[in-house]
Amino acid sequence: MGIMSTREALKLAEEAELDLVKIAPKAKPPVCKIIDYGKYRYEQARKEKEARKKQKTVELKEIRMSPNIEENDLNTKVNAARKFLAKGDKVKVTLRFRGREMAHVQQTKHILDDFFEKVEDVAVIEKPAKMEGRNMSMVIGQKKDKK
Repeated sequence: MGIMSTREALKLAEEAELDLVKIAPKAKPPVCKIIDYGKYRYEQARKEKEARKKQKTVELKEIRMSPNIEENDLNTKVNAARKFLAKGDKVKVTLRFRGREMAHVQQTKHILDDFFEKVEDVAVIEKPAKMEGRNMSMVIGQKKDKK
C-alpha cells in the first residue's frame, strides 16, 4: 500500500477487522502488514515445527577397546562403527589403559591407526588420537560425498 503514517495504517486495519503487525521493524521505514495475528503466529509455529522435524541430530557413539585387543574383536568393533557411521552418527574410538598398561602407551597407538584404516573408505578423522587421562581417543565421522 506504500508509505503511510501509523495512524492511517491502524485505521485501515481496524476497518478490515485485522491486526497491524510489524514484519521488519528495523527497516527504514518499518514494514508492516495488515493480517490476522493469531493466524500468523499459528503459521510461524507450524513452519518451525516442520523445520525441526527435518533436522537430523548427530549422536556421538563411543566404542571402547583395551590395548591387548585381538584381531577378531577389533573387526567386531569396526563393524559396529560402520553401522553407526551409516546411520549418520559420529564415533568416538577410545583405548582404555589400566594399571601397567600406562607404561606402553606409545606402542599401542597403532591400534587406533589400524581401526581407522579399516573404516577409511566410509569415515574421516574429525579429531585425531589424543591422550585424555587414562584414555586415548579419536573421533571419526561419516565421509561426505562430493557430488
